[in-house]
Amino acid sequence: MKVTSKLSLLGLVICSFILFGCKGDKAQKEAMEMKQSEAEQPLGADNIAHQWSEMAILATAHDTEKFKPRPTITSRFLGLTFVAIFDAWSRYDDKAIPVYLDGVDRRPQNERTLENKQIAVSYAAYRALNEYYYTDKKLFSAFMEELGLDPNNESMDPNTPEGIGNLAAKAVIEARKGDGANQYGEEEGSNGEPYFNYTGYEPVNSADTNVDPNRWQPKYFSDGKGGKFAPACLTPFWDRVEPVALTSGDQFRPGPPPKIGSEQLEKEVQEVVELQANLTDYQKALVEFMRDGPQSVQQAGHWLNFAQEVSKRDNHTLDQDVKMFFYNQVVAMDAFIASWDSKMYYDFARPFALVHEYYSGKTIKGWGGVGKGIIEMDGGQWRPYSPDTFLCPPFPSYTSGHSTISGGCAEALKLWTGSDEFGYETQLVAGAMTEPDNLGDTITLKFPTFTETANMAGISRVLGGYHIQSENIAGLELGRDVAREAWTFYKKHIGEE
Repeated sequence: MKVTSKLSLLGLVICSFILFGCKGDKAQKEAMEMKQSEAEQPLGADNIAHQWSEMAILATAHDTEKFKPRPTITSRFLGLTFVAIFDAWSRYDDKAIPVYLDGVDRRPQNERTLENKQIAVSYAAYRALNEYYYTDKKLFSAFMEELGLDPNNESMDPNTPEGIGNLAAKAVIEARKGDGANQYGEEEGSNGEPYFNYTGYEPVNSADTNVDPNRWQPKYFSDGKGGKFAPACLTPFWDRVEPVALTSGDQFRPGPPPKIGSEQLEKEVQEVVELQANLTDYQKALVEFMRDGPQSVQQAGHWLNFAQEVSKRDNHTLDQDVKMFFYNQVVAMDAFIASWDSKMYYDFARPFALVHEYYSGKTIKGWGGVGKGIIEMDGGQWRPYSPDTFLCPPFPSYTSGHSTISGGCAEALKLWTGSDEFGYETQLVAGAMTEPDNLGDTITLKFPTFTETANMAGISRVLGGYHIQSENIAGLELGRDVAREAWTFYKKHIGEE
């Protein structure tokens, strides 16, 4: 049982009563009880907010397996789940203001116990995750039962923690219908299919013909069965999704990328070719770690993982994790919207096509594919350092999504903790996710600061051949702009502005 027991709370009340005596001041006794309860609450990975974040990560990995990578969609799932958790928790805080929950009073001081917070947070998380990751309902129900909570309790009583949690999730779900994500196939121009492309976007180039080399060109992937297919653009309507903290997706739209004919683009494409031709084991490991391999949790989930490491490092309370995850994931969700605004506005080509444009007919060195290593090739055969089944992200390039989300979430963790220090490290075998028959050394990746972690994520996309440097630099700055704007939003909702 992870939820604080009523027996332990009763013990705290008795201890407090003995401490103050029968004639002690009631408010003072209640304050002491709360302090004792807070002092003894689970910390880091043991607090309920952290445990629900683990369920969200697991559900995101399952979503990737079931529906293929869809980082925009899962960023919204994660963002809204943590908004629901925050809104439920806010009713047990002195100053916090919910984002979508309305008409539910702040609970009196004597009800702001750890147990009530845990119950409210759990029902909010459970209902939100059930809505967004609906194929994992059994998983979530089992976890509720493990916590000693009834997954079938659908109370909407605003005077109980169960009711507040359910109401918070319902408020978020209802508020976000029709927000542009087309979750229910409800947007005008849709066909009723969830996430259908209701904008009618079609690339000007086909996988076989590149009529405008400045614009995005789809590329063929292996289907893993001897055939090939060219994926359509992923969620080309995501620039129309309503942000949580930003006023609009184009609020911080960067200036344009360099175009063919410019000296800058020629140099940046050359840089991509030269970097790939000289990839070290360390760089391969970095590319693979940031690409996020099998059971991927996408960029929002990746930065939720980093936030979890901060929680464990600093022994966070439930209150701290509710607030940190809320801010972190709102930044990730809004950063995806901002990145897609730029992607769809500029519709810019990826290095996959740009290298072909600049180097077809010329002999260069590059990665030849699984089992081939770095070889000499015609520039028209160049490809990213990526498996055949997912050669390159299927959407326009500028700005880099990895850079935007990483720049934003790194800045968010820096602002939230008040320090740039991170200190996380991980080990992996170079090539394991890309060329398993040609493994390199075991590499230790060290992330000393949040800023450096974002920079490493950004440069990994250039090293892998997915982006040019301009897209990385503009993305990092766009993400930081999102995080700073969302910080004002966050301070408002925790009642500090």
